[in-house]
Amino acid sequence: MFQGKKIAVVVPAFKEEKHIDKVILGIPDFIDHIIVVDDHSPDNTFTVAKSIKDDRLVVIRHEVNQGVGGSIMTAHKHALELGSDVNVVMAGDNQMDPAFLEKLISPVTS
Repeated sequence: MFQGKKIAVVVPAFKEEKHIDKVILGIPDFIDHIIVVDDHSPDNTFTVAKSIKDDRLVVIRHEVNQGVGGSIMTAHKHALELGSDVNVVMAGDNQMDPAFLEKLISPVTS
């Protein structure tokens, strides 16, 4: 919980086997849910993501590639089903710094 709100990080991922673990492991503790959607990657993105032990983590695999937008929509829908109040998108390539999450969501949760 962050300022009384359930927060989810949604992560669209395609061919991110080399980065997805760093993304997931870098998510701060105040995040309630981490929803990773592997968009039918031909590599081991799904396997690497599933191997991470974190009670907040849900990993979904598309059976057919739907593109980044489709992956984001799948993740948002699942996060809402889990009761999230605020969803934040973070790319699966580890280019977004999770240190900025608090500053990003503060205005939305106030």
